Amino acid sequence: MAALIERVLLVVNPGSRRGLRHREAALRAFLDAGVEVREITTRHPGHARDVLLARTETWDAVFVLGGDGTVMEVVSALAHSNVPVGVLPGGTGNLVAGALGVPQNVGKAVRALLAGDRRPIDLGQLPDGRYFAFAAGVGVDVAMIERTTTEQKRVLGMLSYAITATRAALRVDAIDVTVEVDGVPARGRVVMAMVANAGSILGGRFTIGPDVRMDDGELDLCLFRPEGLADVVSVFWRLLRRDFRSTPHMAFVRGRTFRISTDPPVAVQADGEIVGTTPIEIVVAPRAITVLVPRDAP
Repeated sequence: MAALIERVLLVVNPGSRRGLRHREAALRAFLDAGVEVREITTRHPGHARDVLLARTETWDAVFVLGGDGTVMEVVSALAHSNVPVGVLPGGTGNLVAGALGVPQNVGKAVRALLAGDRRPIDLGQLPDGRYFAFAAGVGVDVAMIERTTTEQKRVLGMLSYAITATRAALRVDAIDVTVEVDGVPARGRVVMAMVANAGSILGGRFTIGPDVRMDDGELDLCLFRPEGLADVVSVFWRLLRRDFRSTPHMAFVRGRTFRISTDPPVAVQADGEIVGTTPIEIVVAPRAITVLVPRDAP
């Protein structure tokens, strides 16, 4: 149904690649639409979550202009509330915004979400109570976060992540991993093990697994286990073509509870933030947050 929005809170992360630069475009779009805006500029990691957990005001919606990590803070604070979240593309990857079909132009995104629909979606929940909207995992995605510099992100944007991830994959930095999915173990030597809530990247041009949906009450384990350069190229090609037929180098399992163990322990990321080390448990939180999506979003 249409979202009737007259008063919003705008959370801006000035440290994100596009957050501060596109703040004026967002405010102008709200003004043009006759929407009252209160703005919060985050000062440190965790600030957005702290502000929202301590909130005393009410808003028709909370909009986020930052990266996926800032989105993670906001949904962690607003999970299981009645406050819808509008995700604006303010970071480098903007994976959550892309998965929700939000336009990359911030002004267009504001207008599309104000005129759009409300959609309840699932979240993944971490042991410390935080939630993620896109995915959590180990391997190449962690290397991508740890090895991509701020300068690379500023100059190259999403391409900087792609370059770092490709380099890590081509090195075939494999991890011995066991993931228990609803109590059933899946083992392998992988370059990446990802528990995904959404599967679409780059506006749907790249998909990480078969029929990964944000509203099906489950999460999807995606295991990638190439054994050499030729296998790495084959996996990338299959993902580009959305070819998820059975192969020794990819595996996909759907479930509600996940426990990731590795030998030795390694770092874990969720929505672009390092959130701990293995072992780690992840559970699905069905329909835990309501998001705003454009009227024509898939």
